[in-house]
Amino acid sequence: MHTIKALAACGLLVLPVLAQADNLRLHSPTIQAGSHLSEKHVFNGFGCNGKNVSPELVWEGAPKQARSFAVTVYDPDAPTGSGWWHWVALNIPTSVTRLSEGVGTADGAAMPPGSVQVRTDYGMPGFGGACPPVGDKPHRYIFTVYALKTEKIDLPENATAALAGYMIHSNVIAKASFTAVYGRR
Repeated sequence: MHTIKALAACGLLVLPVLAQADNLRLHSPTIQAGSHLSEKHVFNGFGCNGKNVSPELVWEGAPKQARSFAVTVYDPDAPTGSGWWHWVALNIPTSVTRLSEGVGTADGAAMPPGSVQVRTDYGMPGFGGACPPVGDKPHRYIFTVYALKTEKIDLPENATAALAGYMIHSNVIAKASFTAVYGRR
Protein backbone atom coordinates (compact mmCIF):
# COMPACT_ATOMS: atom_id res chain seq x y z
CA MET A 1 0.00 0.00 0.00
CA HIS A 2 2.84 2.38 0.80
CA THR A 3 4.34 1.70 -2.64
CA ILE A 4 1.07 2.66 -4.37
CA LYS A 5 0.83 5.88 -2.35
CA ALA A 6 4.47 6.71 -3.10
CA LEU A 7 4.03 6.11 -6.85
CA ALA A 8 0.89 8.25 -6.87
CA ALA A 9 2.62 11.04 -4.94
CA CYS A 10 5.47 11.08 -7.50
CA GLY A 11 3.07 11.27 -10.41
CA LEU A 12 4.07 7.79 -11.61
CA LEU A 13 0.67 6.31 -10.91
CA VAL A 14 -2.63 7.97 -11.64
CA LEU A 15 -5.45 6.70 -9.49
CA PRO A 16 -9.05 7.22 -10.67
CA VAL A 17 -11.17 9.52 -8.56
CA LEU A 18 -14.84 8.63 -8.16
CA ALA A 19 -16.60 11.90 -7.35
CA GLN A 20 -19.72 11.63 -5.23
CA ALA A 21 -19.86 7.87 -5.86
CA ASP A 22 -21.93 7.36 -2.71
CA ASN A 23 -24.78 9.49 -4.13
CA LEU A 24 -25.32 7.63 -7.41
CA ARG A 25 -27.92 4.91 -6.92
CA LEU A 26 -29.27 2.27 -9.29
CA HIS A 27 -32.36 0.10 -8.94
CA SER A 28 -34.82 -1.80 -11.06
CA PRO A 29 -38.59 -1.96 -10.66
CA THR A 30 -38.44 -5.31 -12.51
CA ILE A 31 -35.53 -6.99 -10.66
CA GLN A 32 -34.91 -6.88 -6.92
CA ALA A 33 -31.25 -6.69 -5.89
CA GLY A 34 -30.12 -10.12 -4.70
CA SER A 35 -33.09 -11.89 -6.29
CA HIS A 36 -33.26 -14.63 -8.91
CA LEU A 37 -33.84 -13.42 -12.46
CA SER A 38 -37.12 -14.48 -14.05
CA GLU A 39 -37.45 -16.21 -17.43
CA LYS A 40 -38.27 -12.77 -18.83
CA HIS A 41 -34.60 -11.79 -18.41
CA VAL A 42 -33.13 -15.09 -19.65
CA PHE A 43 -31.55 -15.40 -23.10
CA ASN A 44 -33.44 -17.11 -25.92
CA GLY A 45 -30.73 -19.28 -27.50
CA PHE A 46 -27.61 -21.20 -26.48
CA GLY A 47 -29.98 -23.82 -24.99
CA CYS A 48 -31.95 -21.25 -22.97
CA ASN A 49 -35.62 -20.48 -23.63
CA GLY A 50 -36.19 -17.11 -21.98
CA LYS A 51 -37.81 -13.99 -23.35
CA ASN A 52 -34.54 -11.99 -23.47
CA VAL A 53 -36.14 -8.74 -22.26
CA SER A 54 -33.87 -6.06 -20.81
CA PRO A 55 -35.04 -4.93 -17.36
CA GLU A 56 -36.14 -1.45 -16.45
CA LEU A 57 -33.26 0.43 -14.82
CA VAL A 58 -33.56 3.68 -12.89
CA TRP A 59 -30.73 5.79 -11.46
CA GLU A 60 -30.46 8.99 -9.47
CA GLY A 61 -27.90 11.12 -7.66
CA ALA A 62 -25.41 11.51 -10.52
CA PRO A 63 -22.59 13.98 -9.98
CA LYS A 64 -23.13 17.40 -11.58
CA GLN A 65 -20.00 16.97 -13.68
CA ALA A 66 -21.43 13.87 -15.44
CA ARG A 67 -21.61 14.34 -19.23
CA SER A 68 -23.12 10.94 -20.15
CA PHE A 69 -23.99 7.53 -18.74
CA ALA A 70 -23.11 3.96 -19.61
CA VAL A 71 -24.94 0.81 -18.51
CA THR A 72 -23.50 -2.69 -18.35
CA VAL A 73 -24.61 -6.15 -17.31
CA TYR A 74 -21.75 -8.52 -16.54
CA ASP A 75 -21.51 -12.15 -15.35
CA PRO A 76 -18.19 -12.68 -13.54
CA ASP A 77 -18.99 -16.39 -13.03
CA ALA A 78 -19.12 -17.43 -16.71
CA PRO A 79 -16.62 -20.25 -17.33
CA THR A 80 -14.59 -18.25 -19.86
CA GLY A 81 -11.69 -17.00 -17.77
CA SER A 82 -12.89 -13.44 -18.37
CA GLY A 83 -16.60 -13.45 -17.48
CA TRP A 84 -19.42 -12.63 -19.90
CA TRP A 85 -20.75 -9.26 -21.07
CA HIS A 86 -24.56 -9.33 -21.38
CA TRP A 87 -25.18 -5.65 -22.17
CA VAL A 88 -23.04 -2.60 -22.84
CA ALA A 89 -24.78 0.70 -23.64
CA LEU A 90 -22.83 3.97 -24.01
CA ASN A 91 -23.37 7.65 -24.73
CA ILE A 92 -26.65 7.81 -22.82
CA PRO A 93 -27.45 11.53 -22.39
CA THR A 94 -27.51 12.96 -18.86
CA SER A 95 -31.15 13.95 -19.39
CA VAL A 96 -31.93 10.21 -19.24
CA THR A 97 -32.12 8.56 -15.81
CA ARG A 98 -34.24 5.55 -16.76
CA LEU A 99 -34.16 2.80 -19.36
CA SER A 100 -37.58 1.25 -19.85
CA GLU A 101 -38.05 -2.50 -19.84
CA GLY A 102 -37.36 -3.99 -23.25
CA VAL A 103 -35.29 -1.14 -24.75
CA GLY A 104 -32.19 -3.32 -25.17
CA THR A 105 -33.18 -4.84 -28.51
CA ALA A 106 -30.40 -5.55 -31.02
CA ASP A 107 -31.55 -2.78 -33.36
CA GLY A 108 -31.38 -0.19 -30.55
CA ALA A 109 -34.51 1.54 -31.90
CA ALA A 110 -35.96 2.19 -28.43
CA MET A 111 -32.70 3.35 -26.84
CA PRO A 112 -32.27 7.07 -26.06
CA PRO A 113 -31.17 9.15 -29.08
CA GLY A 114 -27.38 9.21 -29.43
CA SER A 115 -26.79 6.12 -27.34
CA VAL A 116 -24.92 3.09 -28.69
CA GLN A 117 -25.09 -0.59 -27.76
CA VAL A 118 -21.84 -2.50 -28.15
CA ARG A 119 -21.57 -6.11 -29.30
CA THR A 120 -21.87 -8.43 -26.28
CA ASP A 121 -20.25 -11.80 -25.79
CA TYR A 122 -23.23 -13.30 -27.64
CA GLY A 123 -21.74 -11.64 -30.73
CA MET A 124 -24.41 -8.97 -31.26
CA PRO A 125 -25.40 -5.64 -29.76
CA GLY A 126 -28.26 -5.24 -27.31
CA PHE A 127 -29.27 -6.99 -24.14
CA GLY A 128 -28.46 -10.69 -23.93
CA GLY A 129 -30.12 -12.34 -20.96
CA ALA A 130 -28.76 -14.86 -18.49
CA CYS A 131 -27.87 -18.33 -19.78
CA PRO A 132 -25.38 -20.09 -17.52
CA PRO A 133 -24.38 -23.69 -18.24
CA VAL A 134 -26.69 -26.38 -16.87
CA GLY A 135 -25.46 -27.58 -13.49
CA ASP A 136 -23.32 -24.54 -12.65
CA LYS A 137 -24.00 -22.86 -9.34
CA PRO A 138 -26.18 -19.79 -9.89
CA HIS A 139 -24.25 -17.04 -11.66
CA ARG A 140 -24.15 -13.41 -10.52
CA TYR A 141 -25.38 -10.73 -12.92
CA ILE A 142 -24.00 -7.31 -12.05
CA PHE A 143 -26.07 -4.38 -13.34
CA THR A 144 -24.07 -1.13 -13.31
CA VAL A 145 -24.64 2.47 -14.31
CA TYR A 146 -21.60 4.69 -14.81
CA ALA A 147 -21.56 8.49 -14.75
CA LEU A 148 -18.91 9.53 -17.26
CA LYS A 149 -16.86 12.70 -17.68
CA THR A 150 -17.31 12.69 -21.47
CA GLU A 151 -20.42 13.18 -23.62
CA LYS A 152 -19.40 10.57 -26.14
CA ILE A 153 -17.14 7.56 -26.33
CA ASP A 154 -16.13 6.93 -29.94
CA LEU A 155 -15.66 3.27 -30.73
CA PRO A 156 -15.35 1.32 -33.96
CA GLU A 157 -18.64 -0.23 -35.13
CA ASN A 158 -17.40 -3.74 -34.29
CA ALA A 159 -15.87 -2.81 -30.91
CA THR A 160 -15.77 -5.52 -28.27
CA ALA A 161 -17.33 -5.21 -24.85
CA ALA A 162 -13.81 -5.34 -23.37
CA LEU A 163 -12.75 -2.27 -25.38
CA ALA A 164 -15.94 -0.46 -24.35
CA GLY A 165 -15.26 -1.44 -20.73
CA TYR A 166 -11.76 0.02 -20.97
CA MET A 167 -13.14 3.30 -22.31
CA ILE A 168 -15.88 3.40 -19.66
CA HIS A 169 -13.37 2.87 -16.85
CA SER A 170 -11.09 5.54 -18.35
CA ASN A 171 -13.92 8.09 -18.09
CA VAL A 172 -15.88 7.08 -14.98
CA ILE A 173 -16.53 9.60 -12.21
CA ALA A 174 -19.16 7.59 -10.32
CA LYS A 175 -20.88 4.22 -10.55
CA ALA A 176 -23.62 2.25 -8.86
CA SER A 177 -24.46 -1.45 -9.10
CA PHE A 178 -26.76 -4.18 -7.93
CA THR A 179 -26.53 -7.93 -8.42
CA ALA A 180 -29.11 -10.61 -9.21
CA VAL A 181 -28.54 -14.35 -9.75
CA TYR A 182 -29.69 -17.10 -12.08
CA GLY A 183 -28.88 -20.80 -12.45
CA ARG A 184 -30.10 -23.79 -14.48
CA ARG A 185 -30.33 -27.38 -13.23
